[in-house]
Amino acid sequence: MKAKACLSFLLFLAVFVLIFVLWHMDDLEGRPKKSGGDFLLARLHNLKLEAGVVGQVVDHLNGSYSAVFSLLWEGDAQVEVTLVHPGEAISVLNRLNREQPDRIYFKSLFRSGSLSETTLCDVCLRPTQQPQCNYTDLRTGEPWFCYKPKSLSCDTRINHYMGGSKENLLNANEDKLFQRGVNLKVSIQASGPATVTVLPQKEGQLKVKSRTVTSGPSGYYYQGVWRALGGTTVREFNESAISQCLKGKAVHMNGDSTVRQWFEFLNAALPDLKEFDLHSPKQAGPYISLDYANNILLTSRFHGPPIRIVVVSTSELRYIANELDGLIGGPNTVVIFGIWAHFGTFPMEIYIRRLQSIRRAVVRLLDRAPDTLVVIRTGNPKDLNLFVSLTNSDWHSLQCNKVLRAMFKGLNVHLIDAWEMTLAHHLPHNLHPPPPIIKNMINHLLSYICPVKGS
Repeated sequence: MKAKACLSFLLFLAVFVLIFVLWHMDDLEGRPKKSGGDFLLARLHNLKLEAGVVGQVVDHLNGSYSAVFSLLWEGDAQVEVTLVHPGEAISVLNRLNREQPDRIYFKSLFRSGSLSETTLCDVCLRPTQQPQCNYTDLRTGEPWFCYKPKSLSCDTRINHYMGGSKENLLNANEDKLFQRGVNLKVSIQASGPATVTVLPQKEGQLKVKSRTVTSGPSGYYYQGVWRALGGTTVREFNESAISQCLKGKAVHMNGDSTVRQWFEFLNAALPDLKEFDLHSPKQAGPYISLDYANNILLTSRFHGPPIRIVVVSTSELRYIANELDGLIGGPNTVVIFGIWAHFGTFPMEIYIRRLQSIRRAVVRLLDRAPDTLVVIRTGNPKDLNLFVSLTNSDWHSLQCNKVLRAMFKGLNVHLIDAWEMTLAHHLPHNLHPPPPIIKNMINHLLSYICPVKGS
């Protein structure tokens, strides 16, 4: 089955502040769907103005959907709706995460002298007659196991790496639910006009804030610049301003490769920031950069397993919570973390447990040094094909973002909404967002570190 939409945009203008869009989904045979559950994204944009904002999609559970947009700039605004997955595909993804969490599998090499052996490893190994080595972290309680080598002890494990992926995971006809250009991240065309023109507000005209009607977006783009709605005022930083902002600061980044992008951006932006060669494996790190003249320290380290990238030495496998516990903290310490992309094959309970250990460490850090700045990067939408959908879907990433927000709600931490910053932009989605989006993320980050007085 594939899902397609007979999309008719009905545009309602509410006091020139909000726009409401309605549409209905059909199945392959053109029959109206009578149930909800489809995963759709909505965006309002103007390419000429380099403007864009995310819409809030509402599932009416009967095959019809609506989206609410904030009208945040004058001029034309084009409605864009994307079907990421039909509901039937989401059911498959949820089943795979329950029944096949090891469809991406990991290995470790064990070595002692001339003897070496490789075995499978994971958060939870399928039971066999082969004994297991327990590498559960004693401080965080994070579990990790490997099958014990036949001739070597568990103490001889020297590395961690992704072993590969299982194939033939789908049942009959389920592959039809993941067809690019058909029902996998496909734009839905409107059957009528899909553009609204926002006129300048007339003097004395009543204006209602969008957040009185909906939770509203976290921000929007205008002239290619991200403008946050609520929280700190985001401003642009050139090379000199970045250096001045980070002067005297120690910035510690922990997480996956989407966090490493920020380290790489700052490394390239500051000519006096020199990376120290730790002979670390490319992509995995750890990395350290120093600017002696301005007393700037930048570090970047990957989170603990599961890690899908290059081979990582076991001595460099560090959990974020343990890294945070090793920091003194204070007004000149910035802590950044983002963790999501490597958990796409696991039940959400695995991700929740990891965030719980990180949250406890953040609480301890803020208790001993309440003026430490903690910034969290959310996950972002990405380019999808069949393999990526089955192992790291946007659906799972969105659920991770919801859990992340709930987990850290009420703590003195700040979020960079990478999801909306990627979705609202006109550039194609990518696991690693392109430079213009990263630049806006860095501007947002630096605006937290060096806020405008009074903001």
